[in-house]
Amino acid sequence: MFLKVLGLPVHVLVVHAVVVFVPLLALLSAAYVALPRFRSRLDWAVGVLAVIAPVTAWVAVQSGERLTDHQVARGFQGEILDKIYEHSRYGDLLFRYTLPLGIGALLLVALTSGHPRVPRLPNWAVPALSVVVIALGAASVVYVYLTGHSGADAVWGNTF
Repeated sequence: MFLKVLGLPVHVLVVHAVVVFVPLLALLSAAYVALPRFRSRLDWAVGVLAVIAPVTAWVAVQSGERLTDHQVARGFQGEILDKIYEHSRYGDLLFRYTLPLGIGALLLVALTSGHPRVPRLPNWAVPALSVVVIALGAASVVYVYLTGHSGADAVWGNTF
């Protein structure tokens, strides 16, 4: 399921979604925190991206593992395999930051929605969650860069 689609590796297709959706989630979450008067306009986008970004990161990790297994079976070894494993470690960390970012962003939207069914929390809860969301967003963007750079280096490092 995660190896090919239309004859192309799923991984090289889905990573483009990760590169777009994860930084966009981080950016819009930061805007949601920093610009409270625009929250009613941003809440739907933050909510949608909070689901899509972690899903695309997860699919990228799964498809990357399948692609790695396929390349190892084809005989890849040595330096290129070390680069692939480094890329894989960064991708795992990217997912591990993006998933809590998505959960935190959804919680932030829910807690600031003003909906009567949302329980009243202490006054420090929303600011604390805001700091966590900003930090997770920053970490996610850093790992998008590190993962993308290490992947591009593994593919193009010796050929261009």
